[in-house]
Amino acid sequence: MNTASASLPFHQYVWVDRAFIRKDETGFEPAVWFGLHSHPGRAWGCTVMLECGAVYRNLPPHALAFSKTPQCPWTLSEALRWDCYGWQFALHRYAYLVGLQARTKKGVLCDYLFTAIPVEDGFSDDPSQNKEFMFMKTAGNRLLILPTNDLLFVEKSFTVDAGWPKLRTSDTVWTCEGL
Repeated sequence: MNTASASLPFHQYVWVDRAFIRKDETGFEPAVWFGLHSHPGRAWGCTVMLECGAVYRNLPPHALAFSKTPQCPWTLSEALRWDCYGWQFALHRYAYLVGLQARTKKGVLCDYLFTAIPVEDGFSDDPSQNKEFMFMKTAGNRLLILPTNDLLFVEKSFTVDAGWPKLRTSDTVWTCEGL
């Protein structure tokens, strides 16, 4: 478990929108994304190392791209749906999801990177609010962060596209010994 900041499961080579890190400069510059920051009520913060060797913290997700010429423009509300729940979180890379493509409810195609799992906050303690956040790379080379209920994965040897399923939200705390 991590408090406030953590290393990514694997660093990512990205491009940073200069408008977020430079004075009066535009375009994108290469960087290595290696860290993630969680602050309650704020967007996930990305920590990168720039080519000059500087470490830059708390970049919003829409400041990162996976190519020098990504899909533009990309807004914060397009990059993620929910702000961070609290200070505590875990990062995990599900081996089964590595290499799988998914699509969002809005039809955006994306590839799985890793998962952030908020813990020890009021939202995560409530079964109907508990979420894991999938960090994805869109077909337009942008970073996308969505809860699991906003993604459908394609596993060609198993899944069948039958449209968006009508799943119920979990609202039960399951225990064999009672509460």
